[in-house]
Amino acid sequence: MNSEELRQEEQKQENAEEGIEGLKSLLEQEKARAQGYFSNWQRTQADFINFKRRSEQEMAEMVKFANTALVFSLLPVLDDLERAFASLPSNLAELTWVDGIQLIQRKLHAILEAQGLSEVKSLGETLDLNLHEAVMRGEGEEGKVLAIVQKGYKLHDRVLRPSLVVVGDGMRGKAEEIS
Repeated sequence: MNSEELRQEEQKQENAEEGIEGLKSLLEQEKARAQGYFSNWQRTQADFINFKRRSEQEMAEMVKFANTALVFSLLPVLDDLERAFASLPSNLAELTWVDGIQLIQRKLHAILEAQGLSEVKSLGETLDLNLHEAVMRGEGEEGKVLAIVQKGYKLHDRVLRPSLVVVGDGMRGKAEEIS
């Protein structure tokens, strides 16, 4: 082999090595790009799972509170029935039709309880502005609910209507309105 052939052979070998190095570099770039695509796919999959879970929670919440407007519009009927029975003269209390109306009231209350309605416990409790609205002050232990002006209700875990209450002020002898 002469020197010219040897030089050509070395040149070919250098070109082959450069080609191999170029291919290795391209392979590393493509691996990095593939890893980027894989990471993006994993993030997208996680986002989709989170979206699906959030959608299911929102749907369950919507179903749970779908009857809120109806239940809220029936609360004045409950109030009126309670006021009617509270002011009923004793000579009418023994009549059978009064018992029938009381049965209807209890049925209505039971139906609403089955839908998740519950009374807010107020009497004797400490004033909680999330559950109560103070409308009067009266003589009694400061911050304690002394009387209920209007019952409050919750639907499942949400306050539907706060209780209107009389709150003790610790000093005053006579109830007065809060403005």
